Amino acid sequence: MTELWAGVFLWLAFSASAAAGIVSETGHDEVVYYADSYAAHYEIPKELVHAIITQESGWNPGAVSPKGAMGLMQLMPATAAAYGVQNPFDISENLSGGVRYLADLMQKFHGDFRLVLAAYYRGSRPIMRGGLHYSGADVFAYVASIRRLYLAELALHKIPANLAYGGDQ
Repeated sequence: MTELWAGVFLWLAFSASAAAGIVSETGHDEVVYYADSYAAHYEIPKELVHAIITQESGWNPGAVSPKGAMGLMQLMPATAAAYGVQNPFDISENLSGGVRYLADLMQKFHGDFRLVLAAYYRGSRPIMRGGLHYSGADVFAYVASIRRLYLAELALHKIPANLAYGGDQ
């Protein structure tokens, strides 16, 4: 009977986290280690990196999207090549390239999280061509989802949103 209740508890816990769109970092020690290390190195909030990993791959280093994006941070082949990622399924390589790409977008868009996330999702050229604006329901949904996950990560690490890098953007 105890095993049944344990199974029900785990199912409910998983269902609640899945419904909230949050994937636990537990059991992903190597990924968290590299994500946090590269985030610190490139001066990107680790909570933002965690939110992107959750959204992009659900913490699965072997994830492949229907469009061909690969690994934890779902790097497209051209982006992976541009950032020297030879094996996009290697945890360290993928995170190194993905976080460096994110840092470059942060610099290009002067830390505007909305534009950074839109460019991470769509590519920077369409955002630049659009006069630093983005459109499309999918882009808006992506930016909103990452924002929600980022705020959840801040709460998890007990960092007030108004004190976090990027504030309430």
